[in-house]
Parts: sequence; structure tokens; C-alpha cells
Amino acid sequence: MAGTGNSTYEGFTAEERAAMKEHAQETKKAARRGSRAEKAAEAERDVLAKIAEMPDADRVMAERVHAVVTAAAPALAPRLWYGMPAYASDGKVVCFFQSAAKFKARYATLGFNDPARLDDGPMWATAFALTEVTPQVEERIADLVKRAVG
Repeated sequence: MAGTGNSTYEGFTAEERAAMKEHAQETKKAARRGSRAEKAAEAERDVLAKIAEMPDADRVMAERVHAVVTAAAPALAPRLWYGMPAYASDGKVVCFFQSAAKFKARYATLGFNDPARLDDGPMWATAFALTEVTPQVEERIADLVKRAVG
């Protein structure tokens, strides 16, 4: 609680600071690139390189998520977002994959941002825990991504 002297807030975690630094580097790199085609190709290479760096369990899931998202919504552009594989429309991140290792969580996350059209009444899910990407999970991801892009 601010101003009460009882606050236990100690600032951002090392993982959060690292994510913010990655985002700053991503933004600088994107500003330096050349043509739109060059930017898209380099962004996809960056996403694939980031996936390749992940621990095995996360990497396997991220590879499947990448394949499903790019097949289900080819209009989405792969890019890095805070050091995570993400997929954007008109420069706005629609969905992203957060590895479990990123913030030392017990599961990976498939998340959706505001541009995703997943609205379902007054309340709907915007993030999904992933522990394995099975064929059934792939189908659900494809359906969600298709809905997200409209």
C-alpha cells in the first residue's frame, strides 16, 4: 500500500527487467530495418532464434504454437515482444507465447492482447496455460487464433 509504510514492493524482478530490456532492443532493431519484406523476414528469423534458445519442453511447445498460428492466421506477422514470440496485425500484438522459463512459471502461456477479438459477453479468457501441445490443443489454438483475427 503506497504511503502506509507497510509496502513490500521491491521493484521489478530480474526477469521483468530483462523483458523490458529485450523490448527496448526489439524496438530499436525494428526502427533500423530496411524494407517491409526485409523487416518481416528478419522478424521471423528473430522469433525462430528465440524459440531455438528455449529449454526443450518450452521449445517443443513454442515450435508447435508457431506452426499452428502461422498456418491458422497467415496475415499475422511473427515478431518478438518483450523477448517472447508474438504475432501481430498492423503492428499490434494479437497473441504471444510465453515460455514457462521466462518468469519461472510452472506452465507456458498462450496469451491474447486487446486486438484479439475473443470477446464473449462481459468476461472472457485472454491467456491459456500450456503444459503440452497435443493435436486437440493445436485445434483449440487454431480456433482461438482464427477468432482473434476475426
